[in-house]
Amino acid sequence: MAPAGLLQTSLIWVAYAVAVALIFGVAVITTFTWAARHERSALVNTVTIISITAVLATVLLLPVDIALVSSTSSVSLGAKKDWATEDRIDNILLTLKIVYYSLYSFDALLCLVIIPFAYFWYEEYDEVEEEEGTRSFGSRFAGAVKYTLVFVALTLIVFLVGFFVPAAGADKGSHLDFEYFKRLLAANNGEKALTFGVGLLVTLGTLLYVLYTGVGLALLPVSFIKSAPSISAPQLTETTASALESNRERQRQLELRNAGRAGGMSQKDQREMDALMREERTLSRRERIAAEARGEGHSVIYRFWTKVQAVFRPLKLIGGILLLLIGLLIFVSMLITGIDKASNSVCKQHCGYILGHINVFQPINWIFVLSARAFPVDYALMALLILLLFTSSISGIASVGIRFLWVRIFQIRKGRTPPQALLIASVMLALIVLAINYAVAMLIAPQYAIYGTQTFCVNPPPHPGNQPDCREHLDMVRPCSENDNAAGNVCTPTVMSTFLNRVTLNWPVFGAIDFWAQFAFLGVYLIVFVTTLFRTPRLDLAQIDEDAEADEEEGLLASSGRRFGAAWQDITGRIGGKPRNGAHAEYGTNNGSSSRD
Repeated sequence: MAPAGLLQTSLIWVAYAVAVALIFGVAVITTFTWAARHERSALVNTVTIISITAVLATVLLLPVDIALVSSTSSVSLGAKKDWATEDRIDNILLTLKIVYYSLYSFDALLCLVIIPFAYFWYEEYDEVEEEEGTRSFGSRFAGAVKYTLVFVALTLIVFLVGFFVPAAGADKGSHLDFEYFKRLLAANNGEKALTFGVGLLVTLGTLLYVLYTGVGLALLPVSFIKSAPSISAPQLTETTASALESNRERQRQLELRNAGRAGGMSQKDQREMDALMREERTLSRRERIAAEARGEGHSVIYRFWTKVQAVFRPLKLIGGILLLLIGLLIFVSMLITGIDKASNSVCKQHCGYILGHINVFQPINWIFVLSARAFPVDYALMALLILLLFTSSISGIASVGIRFLWVRIFQIRKGRTPPQALLIASVMLALIVLAINYAVAMLIAPQYAIYGTQTFCVNPPPHPGNQPDCREHLDMVRPCSENDNAAGNVCTPTVMSTFLNRVTLNWPVFGAIDFWAQFAFLGVYLIVFVTTLFRTPRLDLAQIDEDAEADEEEGLLASSGRRFGAAWQDITGRIGGKPRNGAHAEYGTNNGSSSRD
């Protein structure tokens, strides 16, 4: 039976390797989609691609963790499989720990050394000094290294506190009743410092997760359902051409009225003429944008792809409704688990509100257990759930921007994100991933994330030392839980849940902050969701004109995916009716509002 177990575990790792390869492609596309075209830096783009790949590889390790520990147990019999000996299980857990520590160490290296160096390296660039040749490569490198070392030193000082601050392990777990929890308490200063560092990072990530993931989870589905008012490229072309013709006709009238007049135009007419000329430049840019949206000047393949996007645009509505239902399901599941933990935790704030077993029906946990009957649907659903939270985090960062308190430092926009913002966003996503792992394992699907599909048999074994036998008593098979000591010999907790529980047990302050922050997350989600339902999206033509002007200054034309799309008009290339008068009024323009893509 050993080859069968080896084959199953190998397939799980192969699937993970394929997922990481796909992630790399996604990271490349994401980086070049969001990076500012006229400010691209090879070093910054490379570091960003590596960072996004590493972060996604880390967050997708949780489904692998669950799949591997679940593969050791027979769900129907509640016993370990024949090949799942203690040594084999220890080897599986050791491999998982090595991969976890390697990925998290690499993420820490990226956040503490590589990304800060890339940031300071870019900041050390001076175009004037480069052109004059007064700044050498060595001096720029030395400046970036100097600031990076200062940043690393300040960070290490914070983490060294973990060696000296007393942990909760000093009380020997006097408030705990179960052997499972007592085994989690760290017994040495090295592990205590490690749990302190991870706990601090999880807490910092949770603060970002509350704001950005909460906002993104609410906005992502609503932005699919309630898109900004659609403007087809043909309609934009015709209305812009009409407005441009009216503009030039008015200019001719002013010129004719003031022809031959001594002293030139009057001040009033001159002000009007200046305004008309500015408007003419804006309309000309908008006309070129519409022409590019129709595919003029592009290949047949590009124009065909534009038509395909227009055909499938209605599917956004279906996808948005599906994401909306999933978001509400996540909200309800987290609320149920949070209330259950706050009311029935075995040790309350002393251990970060660890719960022995779920006391109330939890829909997401039930869905995962139910889908486990069709392998590997449950693992695919877990991967999709994590990717949804990760994508929501990106959406939240793009919507809120990078801020210090209420001051926006950088804005994240497609094709216009500066290199510094890409690097800072990479660090933020790395921290948010830690918070996502905590939320999934502790609140969204706690029972499934800890034990997967494992079960155990409560029928007493016929002889001491043997496994319980439930082949004739299938009704005595129970799902694994932490508060049943009889499950300890059969149930193997995931590596991630074990480490997170160890952090909250040794540092209860982190556990309490992380737990109650989940309610703040739910509050942010609910406020943004309700607000967005009653807020009408508007297309900001002023922003479009500003972007087009910036592209024109750089010798480029705006080609990012604007929503010009009344679908049928984009497909046929014609407008259905006569455009209304007024180039601005029919777009639902609001210069004070912003549009979300």
